[in-house]
Amino acid sequence: MREIFYGNQRFDQIVRNTGAPRDRLAARLRALEEVGVVERRAYSERPLRFEYHLTEAGRDLAPVMRALLAWGDRWAVDAPPVAFRHRGGPGSEHDTEHDLDLTSTCRTCGEEVGAAGLTIDVRAPGWDRAGPIEGA
Repeated sequence: MREIFYGNQRFDQIVRNTGAPRDRLAARLRALEEVGVVERRAYSERPLRFEYHLTEAGRDLAPVMRALLAWGDRWAVDAPPVAFRHRGGPGSEHDTEHDLDLTSTCRTCGEEVGAAGLTIDVRAPGWDRAGPIEGA
């Protein structure tokens, strides 16, 4: 997923950049295709070769990928290997490019979201926070 997010859509690029065994990578890409996260698009007919592109569902995983990257930058490496850069849009107070520093903001009230302000409202019938309710 990381490689496709970075724009490396060809199988050989993904193999090279991940070091994944070819058979395992092929199986994982097939599984991602089956669940609708990626789609194959032919880029060569002779020989028949494909690129892997994110679907809308795959693109919706971008916040998850950025969160994993931020976690890895903080806990798994001495220096971040990549950085996302951001330039504010027209009328923005930030007219220069800078490292992206994301926060979680509630769209309803506009406040930054932290763990202290969250509660869990389990809405699945027969379940509570601990899991399935016995006898339900």
